[in-house]
Amino acid sequence: MTEQDICVMVPTIRNPECMTEYFENAREHGFDLDRLFVVLVTEDFCDAESMQAMLDAEGVDGTVFDGEARSEWYAEQGIEEFSHLVPAASHAQTSFGLLYLWAHEFEYGVFIDDDTAPHDSVDFFGTHMDNLAFEGEIERVRSDENWVNVLYQNEEDHGLYPRGYPYAAMDETVEMDTTEVERVVASQGLWTNVPDLDAVRILMDGDLQGQAQTRTSDADFDGDFVAADGHYLTVCSMNLAFRREVVPAFYQLPMDDNEWDVGRFDDIWSGLFLKRACDVLGGKIYNGDPLCEHNKAPRSTFSDLTNEVHGLELNEHVWEEVDAVGDDADSYEAVFRAMADRLAEGDYEDWENGAFLNHCGEYMRDWLDCLDEVAAARTAKPTAPAADD
Repeated sequence: MTEQDICVMVPTIRNPECMTEYFENAREHGFDLDRLFVVLVTEDFCDAESMQAMLDAEGVDGTVFDGEARSEWYAEQGIEEFSHLVPAASHAQTSFGLLYLWAHEFEYGVFIDDDTAPHDSVDFFGTHMDNLAFEGEIERVRSDENWVNVLYQNEEDHGLYPRGYPYAAMDETVEMDTTEVERVVASQGLWTNVPDLDAVRILMDGDLQGQAQTRTSDADFDGDFVAADGHYLTVCSMNLAFRREVVPAFYQLPMDDNEWDVGRFDDIWSGLFLKRACDVLGGKIYNGDPLCEHNKAPRSTFSDLTNEVHGLELNEHVWEEVDAVGDDADSYEAVFRAMADRLAEGDYEDWENGAFLNHCGEYMRDWLDCLDEVAAARTAKPTAPAADD
């Protein structure tokens, strides 16, 4: 019997049917779909029954969580007091998927956005699993700004910097060499078609519909790589696989639903936390294949700008804050706790909406407490008594 060891998490209100392409890709490449459990995270105004019917018709195990179902799940786990950790109607609802993975002890997680599609020529799930199992020599990238542009391989032609890349770190000098990798804990697949840019960069690229005029193709990517220790990179959750062990350090922050109106940095900042923890503990984030096609739906670039602008200054500095702590930690949880304390107790009055970082630090502390409660509830569940001989 195949072990069901991969939890696939998809935040969706528009296009849950995107998953049929991923399932077909798995069949075409001989990947065993029985390994997957799919969690579709949606809202009460969406048709959860149709989403479940789609999964059933595909013969793939999974469940759909709208707002009501999430509330019921929190109650079942005894963690209602932590329901604030997952914001409503936000991409950061991927954190609910992390809680589900943690509670049900899946070994691996995969994030997929509903505006993406796999490349037919590449085994999507199989490549992610191969990346997580990778040991050996790989290209290592660094820069004089301590940041790596994940689109560096053809940057001279397209000039793109991805969403979340600090403006102060642009125009960096890039250096490449090779390194020996022993343990990969996350696999970030990159994207063709619509690049993942922030609204300012999209406006500079001359597009008012959130699309960007400049597009990427397979030719823009030339081999897989890791970022050097002490160097940060943007992590986008539209196409990402990871090991269970990183969940304590991979919380997707409370974006959109906060008094400062900060949004759109949930996966970006979780990637900073993860990279810092990896650097302390020796894990690696593998970048490159499997590529996906990003088919972002048109929407006002100014609407995205409204969501992003409140956090743009903070984004220039968050990485330096997390980089300053955790050196002596011996687990992903311990590194994350050090970062949580740093943000919760820091004085950020000089930065626009600096108090949001204190807010995030408190939520990060709650995240760790919540995971402890989930784990304790799992351990405390009674087991069936042994049968008499």
